[in-house]
This record gives sequence, C-alpha cells and structure tokens, in this order.
Amino acid sequence: MLETHGKSAHTELAGSLASEVKKFVDEIIIPNEPQLAQDGDSSSALQAELTEKARSAGLWGLFYPLSHGGKIASLEDYLIVAEQEGRTEFSQAIFGSHSALDAHMLLKFGSDEVRKNFLEPMVKGKAIASYGMTEPEHGGSFPSLITTSAQLANGNWTINGRKWFVCNTDRATFVTVLARTAGENVAIHKALSMIIVPTNAEGFKVERQISMMGRSLGQGEMSFTNVQVPEHNILSCSGSGIALMGQRLNIGRLLRSMNWVGLAQRCFDLMGARINSERGLSARLPDKQLVRQHMVNTYQAITSARELIRVAARGVDAQRANDVEINVAKMAASQALCMASDAAMQLYGAEGISDLTPLSGIYRIARTTRILDGSDESLTSSVGRKLIDCYKDGGVYHFD
Repeated sequence: MLETHGKSAHTELAGSLASEVKKFVDEIIIPNEPQLAQDGDSSSALQAELTEKARSAGLWGLFYPLSHGGKIASLEDYLIVAEQEGRTEFSQAIFGSHSALDAHMLLKFGSDEVRKNFLEPMVKGKAIASYGMTEPEHGGSFPSLITTSAQLANGNWTINGRKWFVCNTDRATFVTVLARTAGENVAIHKALSMIIVPTNAEGFKVERQISMMGRSLGQGEMSFTNVQVPEHNILSCSGSGIALMGQRLNIGRLLRSMNWVGLAQRCFDLMGARINSERGLSARLPDKQLVRQHMVNTYQAITSARELIRVAARGVDAQRANDVEINVAKMAASQALCMASDAAMQLYGAEGISDLTPLSGIYRIARTTRILDGSDESLTSSVGRKLIDCYKDGGVYHFD
C-alpha cells in the first residue's frame, strides 16, 4: 500500500525530521498545552495558528504519500518521527498526521473524482477526514452486524444509518462510511463497501459529541438519512469493504501505536525529572527501590513496544502484513502508555491527578487505548487463535 522507494535516503531524512519535530513539540506545542486543552474558539484558533507554524516549518503531513507532499516513504522510517509527534496529545491535528492514513487510502483506492474532491483539498489543509465504522447497536469488532446501508440507483448511492465514536466529528468535512451494499444472503466479505460522504450533504447530521472520561476528544455520533452521493465516491469497488477495513486497521493501529509510545516516553521523561527535582531529592526518591522499579519497568515496556512496532511496520512495508505482529504491537504500545502514565502519576502524587501537570490528560488517553482500535480482549482472542492454529498438523510459528 505504501511507497517504499529511496529507502536509505528517506531513513536518513527521518532522523533529521525527528529532531526538528522534537524541537517544535518542546518549544511550541508543550508550552501551549494548557490553552489547547480548553474547549472553545480560543483553543481552536490557537491550534490553527500552531498548524500554520508547523506547515511553514515543513513539518506538516510528513507521512502523506510522497506524491502529495509527504517526506517519509515507509512506516519503519516514520516510527522515530511519529514518536516525537506523539509526545503531546495535540500533535495529530497540528502536524496533520491524523489524516495520513486517509491520504494513503484515498490515493490508492479512490477514483479520479475522489482524489480531486477530497484528497487534494485534504493535503492542502482545506479538508478534514473522519471514518465511520462502529454503530450504536453493536460493537465495532463485528462487521457482520453492520446495518448502515447504501443502495445504488441512477448513478447515486443512497445511505441510511448511524455511526458513533467517529473521530473528528466536531470538524470533519467528509467521512468514509462502512456500509452494507448487498443483501443478507451475500457473504460478509462481499457485502460491505466504503463510501465517501461530505458532511455538508443533505440528510447528514452530527447527532452529538461524545466525551471520553469527562473530556472532549473529538469523538461523536452521526446519522445518515437518505444521504445521496455519486457512484464514484466508493473506494475500490462494491463489496471490498472488509478487505479495505483490514488494511486500514492494520496501518492505523501501527500509526497510533507509534504516537502512544511517544506519549509513554513523555511520561518517562516526567518521571525522571520529578525524581531528580528538588522535591524528589528531598524525599530521597532516587534511593528508593520501588521508584527504581517504576523506572525499569517503564523503560522495559517502552523499549519492547518500540521494537514490536518496528517489526510489524517492516512487515507492512514489505507487503507482508502480519496480523499477529500488528495486534501484539498495538497491545504492547497500549500497555507501555498505561504503565508509564500510571507510574508517573504515582511519583507526582496529588499533582499528578490534578491539572497542574499533563498527566491526567495523558492518563485518560492511555485508558482509551485498551478499547479503541480493538479491545485487549478481542485482539488477545484473535491472536491466540491464530497462534494455536499454527500448530495444527505439526506446524510451528515462524518468528522470522
């Protein structure tokens, strides 16, 4: 799916970009986090201002396709950049990384009209993507239960249904909708399709914003009532929804995992700073064995997650995506962030659970990672089944 030419040159470039992104995050975004965390027009205006600064610095859309302004060719190379972007929860919007996956999907599977009407504006920063898969009536892990429908007649799709926990609901200009385009008598792997719907289409409605643990993270619910879009707004072809969903989930999980590891590193840095601060020294934190254990456990979790992500990303770049590698990497990154944020809050005490530090916000995000993009339980069950099946008939699992 991804472009991989010029690897050595782009690997070197990635290291330079990672340093630039780190500097931008430390000097420009992190000092503004308290204002960015507020709801309202002022925070939106500040985010737009910082986005323009990132664009002017040449740091916006780094993982877009090379043909559309991107600078990094492979997932493996992007890892070190994504980690630096991920050190603040506000980076995805400011650096445009939240729409990189959509850019690759639209480029590869979109019609000429889709590329012109949605991809081109998006890479120019004039359009914002979202993705609607999960529905209120059932869990997102069961595509066979999807009821949102799309019927083709007279050159138009007519879409009816509801989606929730859709990202960017508060500002998206278009949404990629997973809908049923065939009857119940058709096998599920041929029954679903992905269709692009502009959010200004008649019959589209944002029903509500959904806060996550008391905070707005851009998630919401939307409805489609006889929404009509042109036939060419479909991605790939009718019935390809399951295959596209698999590609989207695999790469999306890795991209988000890279950001989570960066956020875990941010917590790790905060832990080290707290331990060696005047207050930490007065409490003799460096000498306490349990404090040292927090540092070692967190380091081990972050390092393990990074390497698991690297292995999985390398597989995707080589066109041999491995669900076991990807899903285990996602769970490891989630566990690293949960461990790091929890340990950091322990070391900061009451300050850690207050708004005096960024840790309470990070902790909220950490908890959502165990559910969004596949819950721990569903991924563990899926991976476990595949590993067990490898040993049928005397087989083995090949770690290489």
